[in-house]
Amino acid sequence: MSNINDEQNSSELAELKLLQETIFGKYGYDFRNYRHSHFRRRIKQRMIMDGLTSIAQVQQKVLYNTLYFNNLLKDLSINVTEMFRDPEFYLYFRNILLPRLITYPSIKVWHAGCATGEEVYSMGILFKEAGLYDKTQFYATDFNSYALKTAEDGIFPIDKVGTYTENYKKAGGAQVFSDYYHTDSKVAIFNKSLITNVVFSNHNLVSDGILCEMNIIICRNVLIYFNQTLKANVLNLFAESLINGGFLCLGTKENVLDSNINVGFEPIEGSVKIYRKSLGN
Repeated sequence: MSNINDEQNSSELAELKLLQETIFGKYGYDFRNYRHSHFRRRIKQRMIMDGLTSIAQVQQKVLYNTLYFNNLLKDLSINVTEMFRDPEFYLYFRNILLPRLITYPSIKVWHAGCATGEEVYSMGILFKEAGLYDKTQFYATDFNSYALKTAEDGIFPIDKVGTYTENYKKAGGAQVFSDYYHTDSKVAIFNKSLITNVVFSNHNLVSDGILCEMNIIICRNVLIYFNQTLKANVLNLFAESLINGGFLCLGTKENVLDSNINVGFEPIEGSVKIYRKSLGN
């Protein structure tokens, strides 16, 4: 039985690798260094949704049906997010990082892998409340054009607003959160004033280049989907994009101090995973 299972697992792994190569060769999206468990889970979910029984069927559809691939691409992108997710991170950012920026003549912030934009709006609120918004330029990037469109529209389901409001309060928010949006019966539409200084742009962390002279990079809960090789490459990309002394903000389960990764960051607050690029790098 063990030999049969091993053969099945080996065959599935080969099929998934072939699918990754096909996606890269035909469409230019590179998932070859994503964590195997993440890629497999998303493919299996798409198979169930479409009533497919084999990875080979997915392979055929990807090869000959661009619309199908576009739907699959949405599945493979990382869109698990919410406003003020992990409020303790935002509380630290509000109380400790923002005061350090007051003397800066200008500030550049990169939201890398911004997904549908909830964190972009969250940061917009923090910078507004700190009086720093007008001298800040934000860059919000993702490889998923559909997610970027949602982010730019700033329209989110009304049933999520309760969670957003509670997160905002826990993150030190003292204003009336509902002042930042208006609603109809189904959605909350966030104020465009929160994104007047935001450039939304398509950018793939796997294959695209640096954004220069950033003071802050926010990339939370993205690296967990990458294998060690890709993670190291992306961290190097961030190191090259940040000014010396710039800040990198990661998710709660992410760490730049993993073995075999040394790109010149030092932790300034380990519990909320904020790092500073060493002044000498």
